[in-house]
Amino acid sequence: MKTRGPYHKNFLDLPQVKVPLILGVHGRKGEGKSFQCDLVFERMGIEVVYMSAGELESPDAGDPARLIRLRYREAGELVKIRGKMAVLMINDIDAGIGRVDGMTQYTVNTQLVHGTLMNVADNPTNVQLPGNYNDEPTVRVPIIVTGNDFSTLYAPLVRDGRMEKFYWEPTQADRLGIVTGIFSTDKISPGDVKTLVETFPEQSIDFFGALRSRLFDEQIQAFITKVGVENLSAAIVNSAKGPPKFEVPEFSLSHLIELGGAIVREQKRIQELRLVEEYNQSIFSPKTTALPEVPPQSPKTSSLLTSDMVSEVNRILAQKQRLGIEYVDDRRFRTGSWQCYGTFEGDASQALAALEECLGDRPRDYIRLVGVEPQNRRRMTEMMVQRSS
Repeated sequence: MKTRGPYHKNFLDLPQVKVPLILGVHGRKGEGKSFQCDLVFERMGIEVVYMSAGELESPDAGDPARLIRLRYREAGELVKIRGKMAVLMINDIDAGIGRVDGMTQYTVNTQLVHGTLMNVADNPTNVQLPGNYNDEPTVRVPIIVTGNDFSTLYAPLVRDGRMEKFYWEPTQADRLGIVTGIFSTDKISPGDVKTLVETFPEQSIDFFGALRSRLFDEQIQAFITKVGVENLSAAIVNSAKGPPKFEVPEFSLSHLIELGGAIVREQKRIQELRLVEEYNQSIFSPKTTALPEVPPQSPKTSSLLTSDMVSEVNRILAQKQRLGIEYVDDRRFRTGSWQCYGTFEGDASQALAALEECLGDRPRDYIRLVGVEPQNRRRMTEMMVQRSS
């Protein structure tokens, strides 16, 4: 990750330059945003004060906003005491104060946290605690926030001047380097690592960490069989011989691919169940009757539409949802500024024809399918069908 923006400029005296206090690092889930930030902090010798999304809400109104000010001032004290750069790091901020849809509860604390962050960004050297005002300027320290979708945040918070945005999307070389590090002690050749990454191109970095964890499952299962389930707790927690030790397993590339395929099947099973949709439908549409079967529609011949795309279009329309086709170029993708190509209800053949036309007209853009519940205008599903080339 590039060391940019608030990492440096907040500690420099630049003449007549307004430097954003907040750096927002956003991107797909599981791509190592927080981990990459930690690597940068360690390499640059930066002191870090952490906050999580769970601390941005409280039964007591005003507590999260006060905590932000307290942690910010704590980071400033580290600069004075230790003589090093420091940052306030808030992980997964959109999970704490983001508004995903109309059903997201918007509390007083959500408003106060947004307002506090904007105030600190506008007055970084005058951050006071309630009832304790000090004339001495507060040490200016950058605030780093991570998240998946910053479009769910209050727009004035993420505007230019307050927040500098950095979209973390590892390149193929980045992915190879990170995955090589994950398997560095496992005696896997660079060629096999490259093949493994290319076999699962749509998976996040966390997928390969989970895959390596699966390597130890056979040893753990053998250990459980050896000591017995009834003796497992004593053998692990209170053993006179100490905790059990496991050797680094040696597996072939074919076995790694086999385990990876099992994880992918688990992911698909979760997506196919879609229990949350059934739950929401039972709440918001209690009088609905069984949906009529809609015969699958597919184009006569198409080299652009895949079976997954056709299935998703049919599924959305069969559930009486409104289908939206949205697109965005690479530059606007970083800010989440999607544009609508068209919306459809009922007629799958018309929707598939439009999707094929969109894919043909915009071969270099990101394109996604969106399922919207018409009555409440809630987004039920999203599916990315094309990424920028």
